[in-house]
Amino acid sequence: MNFFHLSFRNRIALYYLIGTALMVMLVFGIIYGTVSYTIYKHVDGDLTSEVNDYIGEIEIHQGCLQLVNAEEWQRKEHNTLSVSPVFIQVLDEGGVTVEKSPNLKKADLVFNKQKENYELFDTKLDDKSIRQIQFSMLNNGKIAGYILIAISLEESNTVLNNLGEILCILYPIILLVLFFAARFIAGKSIKPIRNITETSKIITRENLTSRIEMPVNRDELYVLSETINNLLDRVENAIGREKEFTSDASHELRTPLAVIKGTLEVLIRKPRSQSEYEEKINFCISEVDRLNHMVDQLLLLARFENQGQSLKIENVYLNSLILENISRFSGLISAKKIQISANFTEDFYVETDGYLLSIVLNNLISNSIKYSNDKASLTISIIKSDHKIQCILADTGIGIPAEDLQKIFDQFYRSKSTEHSEIKGTGLGLSIVKRLCTLLDIQIDISSRENVGTNIILNFPLKN
Repeated sequence: MNFFHLSFRNRIALYYLIGTALMVMLVFGIIYGTVSYTIYKHVDGDLTSEVNDYIGEIEIHQGCLQLVNAEEWQRKEHNTLSVSPVFIQVLDEGGVTVEKSPNLKKADLVFNKQKENYELFDTKLDDKSIRQIQFSMLNNGKIAGYILIAISLEESNTVLNNLGEILCILYPIILLVLFFAARFIAGKSIKPIRNITETSKIITRENLTSRIEMPVNRDELYVLSETINNLLDRVENAIGREKEFTSDASHELRTPLAVIKGTLEVLIRKPRSQSEYEEKINFCISEVDRLNHMVDQLLLLARFENQGQSLKIENVYLNSLILENISRFSGLISAKKIQISANFTEDFYVETDGYLLSIVLNNLISNSIKYSNDKASLTISIIKSDHKIQCILADTGIGIPAEDLQKIFDQFYRSKSTEHSEIKGTGLGLSIVKRLCTLLDIQIDISSRENVGTNIILNFPLKN
């Protein structure tokens, strides 16, 4: 079975099982090592105690080792076999047996000359494990003989073997139980993921209202669910704006087309005079120009819909850029006898995209002139204030009603103050301005009073 083909729940359970298996193995190893250490420590303690006992029962007589009381030796507990019997053997200086405990019978303990006095070591007696200690007895600085003491390890080995078998049997059982427990817990833990999957299946372009049920615990899955819900909110809003934009655009484009079509249909119903033809054709041309302007603005909005598009940031001479945009409307300014004032106390430079800023200024100046009556005024000032540069456009035009100020940046929205006027527009100019100001990190503030005028302030942050 391929590991990568396992379900997410089974992979989590397997990861948990691997980690737990290593932990359980470590714990079992510690248990086995602790028990083994305790048993050997107990055996070593018994051996040390036996050494202390038998040192007092053996004396050196005429340079040889012998028992102090042979009869009492015979009454010792090693005279009979026990579960963990103690074996004693006395050797002379040449390693020949002098005395040994009856429970040794014909067997002898192993005398290892390479071992140090009182050094504990494991060996065999009749193919059975024993723990042994040996030490020499001195007479006038010379070795008079050796005493060997051993204790059987059969009982200890039996305990350790049984413990090892129990741990080996328990180990796979524990792992199996842990796997199914982990699988069950993992299934509960990833319930939000199943909710995400099920919700994702029912979400379509036509159904964007469904949201993922938020988990109870504020963990990583909660953050994931919240992030996806926020993403769905943004997608729903984006698609909603797209549908609204498409609907409004189609409606706005349809209007001039319908006007052009109606005019041409009227024109061909019967013969007309030259002047009538010219009038109607010029009217259609103006509508086509209006249509072209609207398409250009729609394309401009679509172009800068993605705020991540690259900007050409440069040091822009703001004074000159404003004057250039004013000059583009010199004909209309003269025709409406609008008084233009440019108040620049010094040269101002801003770090921005000159082309996009020119579009912003062009639309704002165009609106101020378009929505101003004859002999109105437009004053453009630049000042430096609170670590920023402010460009202020103040006109004495028809103004904007207070209830319309919050909507003037919406696409295709036109203020009620223009409903009964002959001023034509697309309702896209301020939408483009707002989009570009956001893109250029320019704060725009608009205040207005109907039949009084409008003030627009562009705030440029000063770069350090």
